[in-house]
Amino acid sequence: MFAEVSCASAPGSAGRPNEDLVIAGPSWAVVLDGATAPAGVDSGCAHDVPWLVARLGGALAARLSAGPRTGTPLTGVLEEAIAATMGAHGSGCDLGNPDSPSATVALARVAGGRLEYLVLGDSPVLLATAGGGVRVVADDRLERLPGGRPYSLELVRSLRNTPEGFWVAAARPEAARQAVTGSVPLRELRAAGLCTDGVTRLVDRYGWSWDTLAAELESRGPRAVIDEVRALEAGSGVVRGKLHDDATAVWARVTVP
Repeated sequence: MFAEVSCASAPGSAGRPNEDLVIAGPSWAVVLDGATAPAGVDSGCAHDVPWLVARLGGALAARLSAGPRTGTPLTGVLEEAIAATMGAHGSGCDLGNPDSPSATVALARVAGGRLEYLVLGDSPVLLATAGGGVRVVADDRLERLPGGRPYSLELVRSLRNTPEGFWVAAARPEAARQAVTGSVPLRELRAAGLCTDGVTRLVDRYGWSWDTLAAELESRGPRAVIDEVRALEAGSGVVRGKLHDDATAVWARVTVP
């Protein structure tokens, strides 16, 4: 079990729905970051990104709430959740369209005296060690696409959920098997953090270290960290893409059995 879980999420704009989602239980936490659909792109789907995120989050929560007694690894949990979400689409949705709504996934689960983690896409997991350091579990495949940023829409479209590109949760359950996974004994940890890239801007753009981000999450909490992001964004203007992005963070303190 976690000793305590704190979380916060904020939309990037008051005029748009928050496409992030955070759900947590006594021994697990999930953070999803829906991929905003570019203007003019036909997703082939009757549903929007918040629908996909809500359905996928619900499917994950149902399975994680059943507990680790099922013996299903996190990759299996995610694969089942993606498949269930696909089944919720109607016949009018073209799930073969590479622009079908998608989301990144960060998971943490306590089971058998260990903390298990899964990362698919650019929403990392921070492992705060008992000795005071921070280990970052990240999936950087989106940052390693050919040609460097800014990426064209066609490049991203052609490489989404392919071995040569990057993987996200959309309409291919097998994408779950491509996630970055592992586990750590609880005795080696004091907490775990999960963040979307709207929060990790603090590191990627504004010069924070991962240790600083973890320390702020631990001492001041996720809401204060998101406030820090917003203040820096307002002061620096648009660096790349949107001025503000949806931002979500979780800080889960572990209990050593």
